[in-house]
Amino acid sequence: MLNWLLHIIIDAAVLLIAAKMLPKVELKGWKTAILVAFLIGILSFLLSWILTAVLNIATLGIFYFLGLGFITRIIAYAIIIEIADKLSSDFKTHGFMPSLWLAIIIAIVGSLVDWILL
Repeated sequence: MLNWLLHIIIDAAVLLIAAKMLPKVELKGWKTAILVAFLIGILSFLLSWILTAVLNIATLGIFYFLGLGFITRIIAYAIIIEIADKLSSDFKTHGFMPSLWLAIIIAIVGSLVDWILL
């Protein structure tokens, strides 16, 4: 539980920093960042396995068999960020590419946090 809460706070900080760096990402403030990070976490828990499976089927598992399964997971995460964008009025990504960049940044930072905590 504490690990999950730490991820939410770190993801919120990453969202705030990324919103400052990426011109096509709008985020209203810290409170919204926490809410969006929580929303992304819940959506990821509920939908990421379905989206990853659909993407693996759609690509005939080519990324999985080549050892590049993380690509489908990042695309699934970008789709989840797009869904969070539609559900939140104070968080906007203009297009799919900013969501993809956010997914990549959050995945890298999340992996580093997991590596440090373990």
